[in-house]
Amino acid sequence: MSTATIAFIGAGNMASSIIGGLLSSGHPARDIRAADPFPESLERLGAMGPVGLFDDNAAAVSGADVVVLAVKPQVMAEAADSIAAEVATGNAVVVSIAAGITIETLEQRLGTGTAIVRCMPNTPALLGCGASALYANGNTTDEQRAHAESLLNAVGLSRWVPQESALDAITALSGSGPAYFFLFMEAMADAGRELGLDADTATAMTLQTALGAARMATEGDVDLVELRRRVTSPGGTTERAVQQFESDDLRGRVAAAMHAAFERSMEMARDMG
Repeated sequence: MSTATIAFIGAGNMASSIIGGLLSSGHPARDIRAADPFPESLERLGAMGPVGLFDDNAAAVSGADVVVLAVKPQVMAEAADSIAAEVATGNAVVVSIAAGITIETLEQRLGTGTAIVRCMPNTPALLGCGASALYANGNTTDEQRAHAESLLNAVGLSRWVPQESALDAITALSGSGPAYFFLFMEAMADAGRELGLDADTATAMTLQTALGAARMATEGDVDLVELRRRVTSPGGTTERAVQQFESDDLRGRVAAAMHAAFERSMEMARDMG
C-alpha cells in the first residue's frame, strides 16, 4: 500500500494525537496536512514536525488521498460544505471522527458517491491507548479502508463493525467507557479513605491497582473470568467483596447504564441527522 496524503480538517486534540501517532509510526510529515481557523492550533501542530498547515479547508484537501473530518458535530455541516467541491473532483476517502453524524448526513453534504468511513475513537487515544471502531459505506475500496484503519491504529486498537448502528453500542462500551472506570476508581478511593487511609495513599493505590489489572488483562494469556478466579481465593477477602458486588447486582447496574448510553447515542444521531 502506497503512502497516503492525509488532510485533517480541524487541528484539535484528537487530530493532534492521530498526527503524532502517524509521525511516530514513520508516516512522512510531508504527506500530512491540517487546516484550522485558529493559528495557535496550527502552531502546536507545526511544533510536532514539518506538516503542511492551512487556513483554507479546500486548499488542504486538494489532491489528498484521505480527508479526516476532526471537527465538533455542531460545525460539521460548514466543514463538509467547504470541502465538497474538492472531494467531488478527487478520489479521497473521507473519515469522520465526529460523534453522532451519520454517513447518510455526510453523503447529503459530500455526495452519494463519496467514500466515507465513520469512526468512534475514545479519549485514551490522546495517550496512544485508544479503542476505536470503524464503519465504511459501500463506496469505500479495500485500500481506502486500510488507510482509515492505519489512522486509528496510530493511536491504539481499532475494529471494524458490520453495520453503522453498531457504533451506538461502541459508544456505550468504549466511547463512554473510560468514565465508568473513572467512577469506579473514585468509589474505590473514597472507600479507602473511609477505611482510614489518607487521600493521597488511597488514590495512588487505586490508580496503580487499576493500571496493574489492565496490564494483566491485556498482556496475559487468559480471559477475564480466569483472571478474576485466580485472585479470588475461597473463603478470602476478595471472595467476600465479589459476593457483595454480585448480591448488589453489579452486572445488572452496568448493563442498565450501558443501555442508557446506547439509547442516548441513538437519540443524538437522530437529533443531528
